[in-house]
Amino acid sequence: MKFGIAKHVRLAVAAVFAVALFSAASLPAAAMGKIEKVTSPGGITAWLVQDRLNPIIAMQVVFVGGSIADPDGKEGLAQLTAAMMYEGAGALKSQAFQKAVEDKSIDLGFSAGSDTFSGSLKTLTKNRDMAFDLFRMAMTEPRFDAEPLSRTKTQILVNLARRARDPNAIAGQRWWSSAFPDFPYGRRTRGTPETVKAIAPDDMRGFLKSRLARDNMFIGVVGDITPDELKVLLDKTFGGLPEKAVPLDLAETPPKLDGRTEVIRRPFPQSRVIFGQAGIKRDHKDWYAAYVLNQILASGSFTSRLMKEVREKRGLVYSVGAGLNPMRYSATLVGNLGTQNARVAKSIELVRAEWKRMKDEGATKEEVEDAIRYLTGSFALSLDSTSRIASTIASVQYLGLGLDYLDNRNSFIEAVTVDDVNRVARELLTPEKLTFVVVGQPENLE
Repeated sequence: MKFGIAKHVRLAVAAVFAVALFSAASLPAAAMGKIEKVTSPGGITAWLVQDRLNPIIAMQVVFVGGSIADPDGKEGLAQLTAAMMYEGAGALKSQAFQKAVEDKSIDLGFSAGSDTFSGSLKTLTKNRDMAFDLFRMAMTEPRFDAEPLSRTKTQILVNLARRARDPNAIAGQRWWSSAFPDFPYGRRTRGTPETVKAIAPDDMRGFLKSRLARDNMFIGVVGDITPDELKVLLDKTFGGLPEKAVPLDLAETPPKLDGRTEVIRRPFPQSRVIFGQAGIKRDHKDWYAAYVLNQILASGSFTSRLMKEVREKRGLVYSVGAGLNPMRYSATLVGNLGTQNARVAKSIELVRAEWKRMKDEGATKEEVEDAIRYLTGSFALSLDSTSRIASTIASVQYLGLGLDYLDNRNSFIEAVTVDDVNRVARELLTPEKLTFVVVGQPENLE
């Protein structure tokens, strides 16, 4: 889930569906070139996929710690910082910096999620040195001048006001604050008008100093560059960052969900519903079985049970689906649906029923085979650019999945059996704790 503050700036929040990042890719490494581990003389490591056919280079950098690192009273700091890093750096004020980027057709931006702070870069090979230097300046010499800061805050405040009237945003915020009342995942990642107004340039500088460090980053590079050329650029671009990030003093925290249905009355002609339960971490031994299970039960595809039972057979909803959302300190399985106010109660009843039916009866052999076939064959189609591949290999590093993961990923999914899926369904699914938040004017629902 993203929204724009300035051109090329992408402020990401914790998405309801984070499957693309946390399932990584189904594209075999051989199909996109060999992944090489490149370490610079200064000890900075990146994973590289060379593509000498096109004069383009893409880079993705992931740092540990996004909005979960926002101090109390300064919620929204990570996302405001990401926006401001495109608003001038070094000797270049906002317009001059943006002109330098745009004149060379460079795509440069930063984004903040809950657990991570990321930077992306895409450039023509002939503009490589300038592009990487602008990226370096944005990280190490951001200006945070008064005029662009005031303008950016105003844009964020307008967005916050819009979200205060958005049923999806209202439902999502309430669900997350209920699930994590005493943990940063439950806070407003974009902040509130009061917290955004309270953020000063020194707060943003402090955030960057604490999070953007050499021991805290994972770099993926794809394109027209050799390992030796990349080594030089790694030291020039990242060598000026602090050696170590400030540790995050956070512990594993399960969501606090009790199976209630909460209704937030708003004068909307339709209702939006967020629902979910505790999930499973990405490094759990049963991750792949849970991944296949979710594809069958709630993936949002037209073959999932929720879609077939709630939409196709009964026509109760416009859309319905859920996804595994493993985070650094917790995990959820979160979904949403949208429907007319008169159909909300029945829709919720059916979602609970399908949750329970899967837990009690399990999946069929045909369902498991179809899900595995889809999961091993579909994701590669989305990796159609250097930027997406760079993002994937940076994410694979962040998740600690290993240099050979893309070659082996399909075999991990293909090893899942019907017994695995049904055992995980019994252990993971908790229909009695499936918690709903409804925003609208639902009938026969209190």
